[in-house]
Amino acid sequence: MKTPSFRFKQFEIKQDHSAMKIGTDGVLLGAWASISLKPSTILDIGTGTGLIALMLAQRSDAETIDALEIDADAYEQAVENFENSPWSDRLFCYHASLGQFANEIDDTYDLIVSNPPFYSENYKTKDPQRNLSRFNDAMPFHYLLENVSKLLSATGLFVVIIPHKEEISFINLAQAVKLYPSRILRIKGNPKVATKRSLIEFSFSARNENTITNILVIETTRHQYTQDYVNLTQDFYLKM
Repeated sequence: MKTPSFRFKQFEIKQDHSAMKIGTDGVLLGAWASISLKPSTILDIGTGTGLIALMLAQRSDAETIDALEIDADAYEQAVENFENSPWSDRLFCYHASLGQFANEIDDTYDLIVSNPPFYSENYKTKDPQRNLSRFNDAMPFHYLLENVSKLLSATGLFVVIIPHKEEISFINLAQAVKLYPSRILRIKGNPKVATKRSLIEFSFSARNENTITNILVIETTRHQYTQDYVNLTQDFYLKM
């Protein structure tokens, strides 16, 4: 069955050829990543449908918004979504691995974002494309961070969303490449459940002792969204 497209307030995402569909993680990252430093160049690593890159195109005046996608079908879908958006002149998608891209490009980026594959359990689904998109062996965290450290400008920001249980180990891996957390947002689905995700902003400034840490609860009850979540996402979701 064909997967329907997902309509946001200013753009539409077709996702029938991408293994990873629109999800809360991507929307949170695209909405929370800071543009306060007015980045002129942005890179979205593992763009999938192109969602996060499109959100940042809507939010920012960045002249260049590049995206990177290794899966051929997802790459073609992202290109289609970029071309159909109001910001097609600022968006470009590369079909390459992160390591290949980092070794071949000379430019650096003011803002890098990534919603990386992170399921490291010892099982796989029967869908190889989904496995590539979602399992940690497709892009180990140390591999992601080593390449981000090459691609990020000296004053740039790197923003990522990961499972909360991986937060401490990810921060330790980042410090090994001289990246330090400046902001952390921990995500809970509702007030009664454990923290599920961590959004972390990194820079090359060693100021981790002053890391700003907050908690965001998405719902009070089923489909009753908190004001904090509404405030963060209302520029995108049609019904917010």
